[in-house]
Amino acid sequence: MPSKIDEIGFGIFSPQQIKDMAVVEINKPELYDKSGYPAEGGVMDPRMGVIDPGMKCRTCGGSIGTCQGHFGYIDLSRPVIHVRYVKTVYKLLRATCEECHEPLGDDEEIEEMEDPLYELYLKKRSKCPHCGADQGKVKRQRPHNFTISGNQINPMEIREWFEGISDETVEKFGLKGGRPEWLILTLLPVPPVTMRPSITLESSERSEDDLTHKLVDLIRINQRLSDNIQIGAPDFIIDDLWELLQYHVSTFFDNNLSGVPQARHRSGRALKTLAQRLKSKEGRFRGNLAGKRVDFSARTVISPDPNISINEVGVPREIAKEITIPVKVRDENLSKLKSWVRNGPENWIGANYLRRPDGGKKKITQENCKQIAEELEEGFTVERHLKDGDVILFNRQPSLHRMSLMAHRVRVMPWRTFRLNLCVCAPYNADFDGDEMNLHAPQTEEARAEAEELMLVQENLRSPRFGGPIIGCTQDHVSGLFLLSQDGVEFTRKEAQELLAQSGLEKEIEKDRLTGKELFSQFLPDINLRFEPEAGAEEVIIENGELKQGRLDEEGLGSFQGKILEKIERKHGSDEARKFLNRISRLSLEYLDRRGFTIGISDVDISEGAESEIEEMVVDAEEEAKDMIKSFEEGEIEQLPGQTSEESLETHIKRRLNTTKADVEGVVSNDLSQKSPAVMMAESGARGGMTALATIAGVVGQQTLEGERIHRGYKDRTLSLFERGELSPEAHGFVRSSFKEGLSPEEFYFLVMNGREGLMDTSLRTRKSGYMERRLVNALQDLKVESDGTVRDNRKIIVQFTPGEDGIDPAKSKEGEVPVDMKN
Repeated sequence: MPSKIDEIGFGIFSPQQIKDMAVVEINKPELYDKSGYPAEGGVMDPRMGVIDPGMKCRTCGGSIGTCQGHFGYIDLSRPVIHVRYVKTVYKLLRATCEECHEPLGDDEEIEEMEDPLYELYLKKRSKCPHCGADQGKVKRQRPHNFTISGNQINPMEIREWFEGISDETVEKFGLKGGRPEWLILTLLPVPPVTMRPSITLESSERSEDDLTHKLVDLIRINQRLSDNIQIGAPDFIIDDLWELLQYHVSTFFDNNLSGVPQARHRSGRALKTLAQRLKSKEGRFRGNLAGKRVDFSARTVISPDPNISINEVGVPREIAKEITIPVKVRDENLSKLKSWVRNGPENWIGANYLRRPDGGKKKITQENCKQIAEELEEGFTVERHLKDGDVILFNRQPSLHRMSLMAHRVRVMPWRTFRLNLCVCAPYNADFDGDEMNLHAPQTEEARAEAEELMLVQENLRSPRFGGPIIGCTQDHVSGLFLLSQDGVEFTRKEAQELLAQSGLEKEIEKDRLTGKELFSQFLPDINLRFEPEAGAEEVIIENGELKQGRLDEEGLGSFQGKILEKIERKHGSDEARKFLNRISRLSLEYLDRRGFTIGISDVDISEGAESEIEEMVVDAEEEAKDMIKSFEEGEIEQLPGQTSEESLETHIKRRLNTTKADVEGVVSNDLSQKSPAVMMAESGARGGMTALATIAGVVGQQTLEGERIHRGYKDRTLSLFERGELSPEAHGFVRSSFKEGLSPEEFYFLVMNGREGLMDTSLRTRKSGYMERRLVNALQDLKVESDGTVRDNRKIIVQFTPGEDGIDPAKSKEGEVPVDMKN
């Protein structure tokens, strides 16, 4: 009868427990007998479980599917130290008397200690306070040898020492779950055969598991040691074999020990022993328990679809027919479920399995679907195909924040990719250059209800990091709305009505002509808002749901900024915000489609006057740099505080060249037509910026490596075409050309040096931050908010009196503050 587990204790097996747990003593290195059956007394003994079909376990009578396996044991010819407890053995040797085995400290002293074993281990005592015996100096010789006063002490002597330690002393030291002498192994448990199964190769030969290989080596050495002890072999031979036995036992536990050579196959591959099966990303904990392959999931490439809702995901029909949702048969849904079962597994919407109340499961095929449909009755469960409106979870790796896993509603579509609304790319950090995403279908009503209420995209519009909108318009959406809201844009009633219909807004227009601002206002709910775009453009004013002034840009509607979207969500709720975003994203694309919006190389053409002005600026900067170099060579350079003459020269040149780049940006910005699509994209925040346009049309500018001008390369020069010791801007990474004009070979070389640094930096930062996050997650995973509002750990110790010290959920706040709008 199942009972509740109150606690789990970890400890060390005693020799008696090892014997009681085991079903057989293993003392033969042979795996199989002459007939090919597992040899009795060998590492594959049939009493330890079976891995071959048709065979029965000699202990429990179970077969390959029902027998979980049974332990055996090896009786070691000489004791060996448990390699995972070498440090504990060292502490015990340093903390106890070698004569009376009492602690090297009196009772009062020990009572005051927080960790008596560790604190006594750190102290150096020459005499025992209990028996007065002189104490030799205990030293550890890595990996697992010990000396006292220069004389080596073997595991047998250590075990005798530990046997003399009283239970009271063990309790004082806080050692729970075992006696100290159990750290010195006399018996070694042999794991069941089912834990280390052999595989049969195509050539019909067996390939044994790494643990089996290691156990065979261990038994052979154990036998040789036993034989040499019996015949009275010299001590040095016995000591060598004893050391070899210690090595095999140690590498059986962990084959990656510091100072211990790895056990390897003949091919040179290191054996994967017990610790390696548990450790690392591929180990038992992280690879199989914390992270698993799961059923009811799908993965494919993603592609954009601006016509589906932000709450929806387009699912290929092939996937919809594979992934199922269990539906309980009731009187009200019986006829519908019968029709789906009749469709079979190959026609959508169909069904794949039928589960009976007794737990039996039947596969539905095209041949038996009609018969199963007739047998359907209340209490049965039908596993039907995914259909439109089902709630699923959608995920993209790397999952760095909670919005990397959100709930969507299914929209079954043709073709073979998942379809995603472009507005939802930002939280997933997704693009459409080959990214793949995962779909998970919740299997219970409770899971689906939680997903719908808590994880739906519209419920996660605002980031828990900064409280602003993380979902919003992007790229073409922003460009379209920027153009739509410009002064001078007008529509006839018919055009406006068509745009509303295409955007999914059912509304009658009464005016004969509408401006772009008036058309956009049709989509706005009743809000009041004022904000100034960062680019210094005209202030945006919305009064009573009407756009009165200003142009719409990324700050008003974009991902991570979206002041208008944020206002709607706060005042009218997430459902209204979803409808608004769905409609205006379609409106912007529909308007762009009708208006036309293309970009070409001619869009970054600047006038001859601007080119001449830029050339003058660059020449002036180069001349000034030459003057600085001359001053430096004559020892007259203005030396900056805390810098040498060389460092001051570098700083002066760098500042002058950066000033030139900023001036060039101003010239390009003033000269390019405001009607240029490239400028519109930059000004609206849809893509790029004026700095990028300045590098295309004006000057690429100074390239830096680790924040400095480029100095690496050949001896005393960056490239062989420059003179040794040359300090000019062009010799140290200044690119005077523009991308449109084209770069010289040396300029291109300097440019890609900077690019390579960026790639390296990105890779290293990702790794570092990923590891930092993992450590933080592990350190903080036991913290939770209790019902009294305090944050406590698993011992109920208060860590914070209020979550985050202020009790504010950042996702509900406005940049960390609680917004209180008295007017609206």
